Amino acid sequence: MNFLSRNETDTIGIANDFAASLQAGDVVALSGELGVGKSVFCRALMRSLGVQDEALPSPTFAIIQEYDGAICKLAHMDWYRLEDADEIEMLGVRDYFQPPWICLIEWAERADRLLSDRVIHVEIRCVEHDLDARAINIMGSTSRP
Repeated sequence: MNFLSRNETDTIGIANDFAASLQAGDVVALSGELGVGKSVFCRALMRSLGVQDEALPSPTFAIIQEYDGAICKLAHMDWYRLEDADEIEMLGVRDYFQPPWICLIEWAERADRLLSDRVIHVEIRCVEHDLDARAINIMGSTSRP
């Protein structure tokens, strides 16, 4: 699915709509340049899934943040500062790739080999000639086996 977001409000709306298709066990891998809006998208997803925490900081330094949602638990990860897949795997991240978790991973391309075939990829890119616009491409499936 391809979407055009003209501003942060559009991005939040796209994330809210996408959140309705998620369930425990889903892994969402987000990619895009630094500052493109991955954390904005994740925060909107988490709020839509019932996370009540006032502040939802990017887990850049904590690596993994855990939250309680309305229907499941959520793990928000940021692999930007990590060097390789082995370092990431040592954190026990695979434990979050199954129910009761929905796992959101920023910079997931740092360790693609750790992800299952059923991962949902969200790519966010800047749109040429429009500093506020973003192209959001959601690939993969939330359909159940």
